[in-house]
Amino acid sequence: MYQALYRKWRPRTFDDVVGQSHITDTLKRQVREGRLSHAYLFTGTRGTGKTTCAKILARAVNCEHPVDGSPCNECDACRGIESGAVMDVLELDAASNNGVDQVRALRDEAVYSPAAVRKRVYIVDEVHMLSTPAFNALLKILEEPPEHLMFILATTELHKVPATIKSRCQQFAFKRISPLDIAQRLKLVAGEESIPLTNEGAALLARLADGGLRDALSLLDQCAVGADGKQLGEQEILDALGLAGNVETAALMDEISRRDAGAALQRLDRLYAAGKDVGSLLNELSALTRDLLIRKTAPQGGGGLLTGGYDEGTLRGLSEGLTTPRLAQLLGKLQSVAADLGRSANRRVDAELCLIRLCDETLDDSAAGLNARLTKLEELAAGGAFVPSAVSPAPAQPAPAAAPVSRPPERPAPPPPREEEEPPWDMEPPPPPEEMEPAAPPPAAAPAPPPAMPEPAAESPVQTGSGAGLGDFWPELVVKLKGKVPMGEYSFLSNKSMVKGAVDGPLLTLWAQNDFIKGMISKPGILAAVTEAAKTLPGGPYRTVVTVGTAPEPKAPAAGQHDKLDDLLALGGELDGIITEE
Repeated sequence: MYQALYRKWRPRTFDDVVGQSHITDTLKRQVREGRLSHAYLFTGTRGTGKTTCAKILARAVNCEHPVDGSPCNECDACRGIESGAVMDVLELDAASNNGVDQVRALRDEAVYSPAAVRKRVYIVDEVHMLSTPAFNALLKILEEPPEHLMFILATTELHKVPATIKSRCQQFAFKRISPLDIAQRLKLVAGEESIPLTNEGAALLARLADGGLRDALSLLDQCAVGADGKQLGEQEILDALGLAGNVETAALMDEISRRDAGAALQRLDRLYAAGKDVGSLLNELSALTRDLLIRKTAPQGGGGLLTGGYDEGTLRGLSEGLTTPRLAQLLGKLQSVAADLGRSANRRVDAELCLIRLCDETLDDSAAGLNARLTKLEELAAGGAFVPSAVSPAPAQPAPAAAPVSRPPERPAPPPPREEEEPPWDMEPPPPPEEMEPAAPPPAAAPAPPPAMPEPAAESPVQTGSGAGLGDFWPELVVKLKGKVPMGEYSFLSNKSMVKGAVDGPLLTLWAQNDFIKGMISKPGILAAVTEAAKTLPGGPYRTVVTVGTAPEPKAPAAGQHDKLDDLLALGGELDGIITEE
């Protein structure tokens, strides 16, 4: 009967264990010198050799002819323990035997001396699954164990093991096996099993195993069935496992960095039609994003942290279009979507929505998405050019030649003219000369002064258009604001292509390029500073408002205003002639 590769090639001695020499050397020395503990606790991720080392240790302490601390695997004790015939060595799964009754039964049996070997050994796998009463029952025998008893506990979640249990055991931490060691072991197994595995294929399987040799052997076993005597390279492994591959993943990441959602969705559709799993695709994207983020934040010492699946040129090209905040946003979104795929009603729709949000960070309402958007705006503002991707600039409004500029809806109507500015023809006519009382004796009487005439238009503070009589005052006004407003808002105010001021009546209007800039400069503190600086302008004080659009150019007084001024001067001359004749 066929036996799985990870079972067939399970190490039988300490020397066969891959990547855990810091543990195997210590255990061999303890067996060789007879300085064994009554309880061991093996911790580490799956597939790193915890249960394998526990079985080797159980045989080594009972071996009749140990070889340098390792079992000989030839004596009756070793063969009996390996086949399961010796009942004194028992392996328990705490996931299915986690009750207090099972542990009490084990404790009652443990007091008896072994029948066939020197030591009674209990291997408890996934010990963190025991209940609290079961841990309490196990603690009693761990405190005062018989001389012939040994416990070997194994767990992948050390934080769930009570401190009272950990303090009574010798703890050994199994580390993840390096991809290089896994690839070498895979090549050895493939050669013995006549599997045509290439070096590139072995390296790919080693990266996919994520530090677990058992997972790597299981993947090799799965891919070898579809090889059918052909070379088992990268593409064959990707096809057998339903993965997209580094080339497709890098191309998809490039489309995300360019915010090309259409191309990203088309690539996802093609990969989905080819049988690729969307969950695996998001995991591959997440691994690539992690490599880019580590390379961005730790360019000097982060090389050893990379997965090694991408060359330096690919990583450098992808890093140029991605900032650190955006990479953090991409990685957070990928991780959250991948975690929720197990409960998804439609995995493909969730993956497509994820790609759309990755291409346009304005659709991501998380804190990381907001940080990525703010970073982009800060970089554009610092460079002096602001072209937002989500806010289209308002169309330019041509300045009219003679017609008055239309005011925004929110602008209040100007106040009515003052009484002293009323035209002379609205005034009451002067009394007849005979009814006027002279202010002095007749010989020296002076003629009555003519009615007050309005001042010439050039000296009047009345504005007849946007910025009439002031010229291009905005650059000088902005200089006065430096140091009085924050630099972020000052960068907008000082850029005439983004913000420009214009005077229209009693209003100083700040014309913003778009709604975003309007929101930035509409803060009360900014408007107060602009109003204070505008007090030095002729015709002030002004009230400051903000609107979106293009500022109109200053214009000369309209022709109708010249005619009205001529009429006033003519009427004033006639009145002066009447008074002089009298």
